[in-house]
Amino acid sequence: MKKSFFRFLFAAAVLLMNSCINDDAPNFHFVPLQIVSADLPEFFSLNQTYQIRVTYNKPDACTSFSGFDVTPKDVTIRNVVVIGTKRTDQETCDETQTEGVATFGFEVQHFQTYVFRFWQGENANGEQQYFEVEVPVI
Repeated sequence: MKKSFFRFLFAAAVLLMNSCINDDAPNFHFVPLQIVSADLPEFFSLNQTYQIRVTYNKPDACTSFSGFDVTPKDVTIRNVVVIGTKRTDQETCDETQTEGVATFGFEVQHFQTYVFRFWQGENANGEQQYFEVEVPVI
């Protein structure tokens, strides 16, 4: 009797938990956000960490800042993309474009000029567009 009671409780708990799980598709996806400007120092010092401030465009109220994708393309070349999270479960979004500001930390590990390539979007041919900022290491 006791064994069947616990089996019943276990089955009821499993059914209850499964009823709370939403099997629908995710209600968001990640999108790159256009970078408008970036504040970098005039020079770096080796083995120091710097906070790099970036201003980006949010296309609507359903999109929020998620983080950065800083990808090394060579020893001292970095592609920087702001990543946003766009909600897909809202029927209406205020389509007003706004600017946001965020920072990321960067540690200087090489005694060479760094080139930061900040993502600005795609051109009419679908090619990625960047603006570049060079920062020497002294």
